[in-house]
Amino acid sequence: MVGIMTHELPPWHRAVYRNTHGRGVRRPTFGTRLPRYRTRCGVFDDLVAAQIRRLSAGWPELVRSVQFGVEDVPPSDPTPWDGTSGVYSRSFPAGRGVPPRIILYRMPIQHQTKNRMELELVIRDELVQQLAELYGRSPEQIDPMWGK
Repeated sequence: MVGIMTHELPPWHRAVYRNTHGRGVRRPTFGTRLPRYRTRCGVFDDLVAAQIRRLSAGWPELVRSVQFGVEDVPPSDPTPWDGTSGVYSRSFPAGRGVPPRIILYRMPIQHQTKNRMELELVIRDELVQQLAELYGRSPEQIDPMWGK
C-alpha cells in the first residue's frame, strides 16, 4: 500500500504531537473561544467591528465607502489645529482617489474606560461622532443614543 505513514509526516501536520523532549502532548491548555485566549487588542477589534456592523445596518450608504482602522496610539506630532490632548479617534475626508477613513486609537480609549460596557459606549460614540463629522451631520441624526 502506497501512502504516507503518520510517523513520516512532520509534527506540525499531525493533529496531536509530542513536544521536543517527549514529555507530553502539545496543544493549547484552554480553548481558543474562551475569554482567556482573547487579548485586549482582539476584544477591542471585535467591539469596533460590531459597532461598524450596527452602523452599517442603519446607514449602509454612509458606512459602505468609509475605511475603518485601529491604531495603538495617535501620532506623536499632531498638526497645529489638533491641539486637543485627548485624541481618541480621527477622521480623514476623501480626496485624490482615497476613500474617507476613520481611525480609532486603542490605548487612549482603553485607558479611559473601566469595564467592557464603558469601552463599547466610547467606541460607539467615537465612531458616530467621526462619521457625523465626515458627512456634515449631527451625531444625533446618525445615532439617537449618541452620548447617552
